[in-house]
Amino acid sequence: MATFRTTRPARRTALLMSAMALPVLLGACGSDTGDGTTVPSTATTTTVSTSTAPSTGDSRCRASELRASVGRLDPGAGQKNFPVVLTNDSARACTLRGYPGVAFVDAAGEQLGADPKRSDAQVTTVHLAPGDSAWAGLSFANPELSEAATATPAELLVTPPDERDQLKVAWEKGEVPVGGNESSVFLTVFGPGTGS
Repeated sequence: MATFRTTRPARRTALLMSAMALPVLLGACGSDTGDGTTVPSTATTTTVSTSTAPSTGDSRCRASELRASVGRLDPGAGQKNFPVVLTNDSARACTLRGYPGVAFVDAAGEQLGADPKRSDAQVTTVHLAPGDSAWAGLSFANPELSEAATATPAELLVTPPDERDQLKVAWEKGEVPVGGNESSVFLTVFGPGTGS
């Protein structure tokens, strides 16, 4: 059985190659300091712009670019239905795709009830020019008919798709179901318009 032994020159060469590759790897994986500088290296690198200016094409709408609102009640068959509307308040076009995150909260910011259930629907991308809106349907059984446990929220928190920041909307639509039978709240995907 043959044994292989690494010689010192081979080890030095391997260490030298690793040391030469380290600046390239750190430059590619390091955190962005936001100062727009690049790390020089001996290898060919691609410089990525650190500018925060929006691109010319549509890109995802950020929470800071949107205004949230809740449209008027559209009752039907023992249901309460409301459009949750996001309006592009920025000066650029952007897109929304999928479902919003929503939560009813009390005056202390504590969530009331469970997270809404998402409807099974085809997800599409909604393109929003400045001033345009998209809406998602929020519905639940009328608590007066379902006899579910209820609470009156202070606010509805709305999180745009793929965002973490929440938009707050004062809830002025009365009681919502928070427990018991028929207490589920349902949510649809975003579509264009205001839902009215």
